Amino acid sequence: MEILACRRPVLVSILKNRKLIKRCNTYSHTQQRSISNIMLRRMDRNPIFKINNPQLSRHFAMMRVLSSVLKLRYLVIGSAVGGGVSVSKKYQEWKDSLPDLSWLDDIFPNNNVANTIQTSLKSIMDTMQEIDFDSSKSNEKLGKLKVWLDSHIDQAFKAAEITESDDQSKIVEDISPIVTKAATPDSKDYKQKLEMSQQELIEIQLKYQKELEKLEKENKELRKILLLAKNHKMNMRKVKKSLIDMYSELLDELNDYDSNYQTQDHLPRVIVIGDQSSGKTSVLEMIAQARIFPRGAGEMMTRAPVKVTLSEGPYHVAQFKDSAREFDLTKESELAELRKEVEVRMKNTVSRGNSVSNEVISMTVRGPGLQRMVLVDLPGIISSVTQGMAPDTRECIRQMTTAHMSNPNAIILCVQDGSVDAERSNVTDLVSQIDPQGRRTILVLTKVDLAEKNMANADRVNKILSGSLFPMKALGYFAVITGKGSQNDSIDSIKEYEEKFFRNSKLFRDSIGISSQLTTRNLSMAVSDCFWKMVRETVEQQADSFKATRYNLETEWKNNFPRYLELDRDELFEKARGEVLNEVVNLSLVSVKDWEEKLNAELWNGISHYIIENVYLPAGYSVNQTNSTASFNTMVDIKLKQWAEEQLPRKSINIGWVVLKDMFKTMFEENQNQKLQASDEILETLKTAVIDEALTRHSWEDKALEMLRVIQLNTLEDRCIKDKHNWDQAAQFLTSTLEHNLKVTDDLLKEMAGPSNYEKWFYWQSSTAEQTKRNNIKYELENLLRSNPNHSNLLSKDEQITISNNLKQKNGTPYELDDIWQTWYLVYRRHYFKTALENAQNIKKQFYHYQETNGVQNEYYDIEMFWRITRMIKVTANVLRQQITNRELRRLHKELKEVLDEYSQNNEIKCKLLTGRRVTLVEELNKVKQIQEKLEDFIQALNKEK
Repeated sequence: MEILACRRPVLVSILKNRKLIKRCNTYSHTQQRSISNIMLRRMDRNPIFKINNPQLSRHFAMMRVLSSVLKLRYLVIGSAVGGGVSVSKKYQEWKDSLPDLSWLDDIFPNNNVANTIQTSLKSIMDTMQEIDFDSSKSNEKLGKLKVWLDSHIDQAFKAAEITESDDQSKIVEDISPIVTKAATPDSKDYKQKLEMSQQELIEIQLKYQKELEKLEKENKELRKILLLAKNHKMNMRKVKKSLIDMYSELLDELNDYDSNYQTQDHLPRVIVIGDQSSGKTSVLEMIAQARIFPRGAGEMMTRAPVKVTLSEGPYHVAQFKDSAREFDLTKESELAELRKEVEVRMKNTVSRGNSVSNEVISMTVRGPGLQRMVLVDLPGIISSVTQGMAPDTRECIRQMTTAHMSNPNAIILCVQDGSVDAERSNVTDLVSQIDPQGRRTILVLTKVDLAEKNMANADRVNKILSGSLFPMKALGYFAVITGKGSQNDSIDSIKEYEEKFFRNSKLFRDSIGISSQLTTRNLSMAVSDCFWKMVRETVEQQADSFKATRYNLETEWKNNFPRYLELDRDELFEKARGEVLNEVVNLSLVSVKDWEEKLNAELWNGISHYIIENVYLPAGYSVNQTNSTASFNTMVDIKLKQWAEEQLPRKSINIGWVVLKDMFKTMFEENQNQKLQASDEILETLKTAVIDEALTRHSWEDKALEMLRVIQLNTLEDRCIKDKHNWDQAAQFLTSTLEHNLKVTDDLLKEMAGPSNYEKWFYWQSSTAEQTKRNNIKYELENLLRSNPNHSNLLSKDEQITISNNLKQKNGTPYELDDIWQTWYLVYRRHYFKTALENAQNIKKQFYHYQETNGVQNEYYDIEMFWRITRMIKVTANVLRQQITNRELRRLHKELKEVLDEYSQNNEIKCKLLTGRRVTLVEELNKVKQIQEKLEDFIQALNKEK
């Protein structure tokens, strides 16, 4: 009660000093102790704490002791917690430093499995205790074996040191019966057990192989589904090529690459060789799982190398390198078409007079489960040339086979007919010469089913498979069956027959461990593994070789053609294409004046002879014959109309075509001369050939002919000259035409009659006897025309006789009438042209008189005719010019494009027109770059697959 009574003053004191107490909790132990002393002094001075009751003092002392004990509680608990955390941390560090022993769980069984094993062992021990084991007999047998081993072991070691592997095998054969006899109580029972064990082993192997084939078949279906799913997903994007397809394309590029380096012969491929009818093509078909080659009964069917690329795909199809068609190998009809196509391609590659060809036919076979590789089927080796073959067929085949096998990285698949004697083989000796160590040769023995029937010594086949019969060495030896005797047997039926034969065959029953050397399936897997191993080992070397080749070619280009871009034939052709088409554009820029001047000149040159000889002169001669000018216009109208309806339109179109051609060539040559420094001389031959070919093909539109005929007829009917300008043009045209024809006639007459007296005296020229004779005739005829200027063009018979008599009297020699007539033709022609020219000179200034009379006067008939001709030429030139600029240039442009397109697809023409080291060097360099890029892509994909 006393404690409770004094409770209130104590609490009041504690509350008053709470700040001091709170501050004390933040101090250190020493500070707190000093503060406690201070508080004690305060409490001593405080009257509240001065209690004289000793019992109360004891209570306070007990409370202080209890408070100290409670403080120790926190220290102990804190230390325990901290120590536990530290110990836990150290334990975790030690546990992490220990090695990972979780793999022991996979080795040691768990408790349930251990209990099961313990129970099984206990039951086995109980069984063993029940067996009555006679140790005395066993010890006796072991003693005999020990005595025999002690006596023969030294001899065996000495024989092993002296003899080769064949002798060692003989020793083993000698030892085996003794061991068997010593180790077994009854050798006969042992042989039976051994045969039974071998039979069981073969059955187990075949059963295992059958299960594997079943699993592979299921795997094929699954892979087919996956490939189809992938193809469905990749329809919208580019399909990535498989590794074998990349390698096949690389081989095709190398096969087309023609250079002195022959690097293409150093990349691996499987070369299938063998004697004719040995079954090598059938082996390839079994590997490809389809009958893809043409077949013949004993005749040579393979006439060219056939490169077959095997690849995996969802469908079993075949496709040629240069064709987009895919043959479905699951359909017999398409298989027959494929075989026919192969046969046709082989015949096309063989040139006339030869039986075989070196040209490679490339095809790809895809299908589920096919082993990826590249095989080359070669013509079979023959012993003699039969009727119908070229005399050098045997040597050509051997040279071709040797060339393909000489590739140091080629895998030689040597096919040997197992049904004939090995000594009759031609191919094994050839292979031994090329690959004597057998580092890249695989021997395939075919037709072993026939061998089992025909061979008296069954061990020969086993010796071939063990490599002890042939002197030829090889990586592996395989026995296969590729047919049952009929060409129509399917691949699946042959596989079943092959499996059944090897299961029941007596040839292979006694041989243990050769099951991996049987069937085409094992052969295909072994060849594929060998092929890819060779590829991985050699492809890097080929890439380095092409890098060196590229460096050499680039150095040659920099040294010889430093100022030119590296343009190949196709790029140069495209450059020439642009320049040729630009010439047509430049032709369209020719002015109207230039076109019409050229057309006017060419039209008159083309029709002038007809106008003078067939129209003007006959009409003019008729005037002198009839003494009537009206006959001139009548004859001119008739002849011009007939001419305009039949010949003039066609003649005008031909002239327009000639003008277009000449203008095009002239402009092309002028542009070339202007751009001589900037132009590329290597393109000139190509451009000229293209232009000539296009102009040769070009023809005028037929519908322009009828339109031109109508225009020309209408133009020639109008003979009225309406203005002075046209009159002057017609007069000038008439005068120039007459002057030209007069000069031509004078030249002909001068050539006939010889030089004049002036030329004889001053130029020392002389006349021949014929010219003197013609000169005398000319003199008499000129006197006749002087006496009668209006004489007609016809010379009567009497006049001819009179002139002949006069010449005979003067010169004393007779003159032929034909000579007089020929001379008269030129003399009168010159006389007429002189008279017409004088008349034309007189009427030049008579336009106004002509206008007053409205053209009624007939003395202007010749100028009217030439006005009609002039106007017709102008109108025709205008029509032709419009036709050229509006239609023909476009058609010519189109024909140039067609010629260029045809030439671009014809490599022979491009090689002929674009020649020189500059072109060949660029093409070779681009080919090397392309091959190098494909090699690098293939190496990258190959490394990813690893």
